[in-house]
Amino acid sequence: MKYIVCKEPGTFLLEETNVPVRKAGEALLKITKVGICGTDLHAFQGNQSFFTYPRILGHELAAEIIEIDENEQGLKTGDHVIIMPYLSCGTCVACRNGKTNCCTDIAVLGVHTDGGMQEIISLPTDILIAAGTLTDKEIAIVEPLAIGAHSLRRAEIKKGESVLVIGCGPIGFGIIKLAQVAGANVIAMDVNNQRLEFAKEAFGVEHLVNAIDNPLETLLACNNNELPTVVIDATGNKKALESGVNYMAHGGKYVLVGHHKGELTFNHPFIHSKETTLMCSRNATMEDMLKVKEVLESGAFPTDAYVTHEVPFEEMIENFDSWLKPETGVVKAMLTL
Repeated sequence: MKYIVCKEPGTFLLEETNVPVRKAGEALLKITKVGICGTDLHAFQGNQSFFTYPRILGHELAAEIIEIDENEQGLKTGDHVIIMPYLSCGTCVACRNGKTNCCTDIAVLGVHTDGGMQEIISLPTDILIAAGTLTDKEIAIVEPLAIGAHSLRRAEIKKGESVLVIGCGPIGFGIIKLAQVAGANVIAMDVNNQRLEFAKEAFGVEHLVNAIDNPLETLLACNNNELPTVVIDATGNKKALESGVNYMAHGGKYVLVGHHKGELTFNHPFIHSKETTLMCSRNATMEDMLKVKEVLESGAFPTDAYVTHEVPFEEMIENFDSWLKPETGVVKAMLTL
């Protein structure tokens, strides 16, 4: 079978190996779609945390079962499945408290262990979810959307609440749509006017704020002269992460989804005066994945607009560099096997 490995920063290789041997408690899977995410881009560039090389990337996956034992989920050969890419220990304090997303010994496919950029993979049955009526393209975006679902669950979004989403990328767009589904009044912020226009056209965001051009003034003007009670950062940019609290109302919540490889600095008197609830949101849980499945089944998410680029698996290497360039207009790139 064929697979693509990131040998070192800046180098992908298309190679061949034997089909993996399925272990007890695992299912043998044919990968059908692989979504490309920021983690993959950062790994290729050499600036991804918790990373070692060589590594087979890919954790946004759609798959079809080739071989499986009898299981509690009732999954069988031929079923298409969603893959929860976070392998947790189940016994640490986080897992015991239902926070498997931040397990002390977590292994994420394509990050800590080899992922799905391979034709066939063997994975534990208990991380598989029956896809139901979802298409393979929808299956492959469940995981990135679940990141957003988890952040909104952390923030305990209420219907009618004002929510500012900073960063109109694939994670940000997921947060935007899921917040809309939850009944929030969503405001989008970015430095790129094309991304903001895309938020309006594809996701129906009425209120847009350019972070460079008088953002505070624009934000107040579009929100009844008040700041939003929830601000969610989906940029991972140091300047954006440190400034997001400026746009949050007193008594509000600031949720950091974007990940920065380094230190952040906040002015304590300022965040204290707002009685800021500052929280991080990492990965997702099975509950979040199932919530996203429900939203996708309802038809509420614009999948075709979200997935902007698709190429055959064997053409990924020649296209990958272009996906790093803003002018390419990539929101979500996807491989088809």
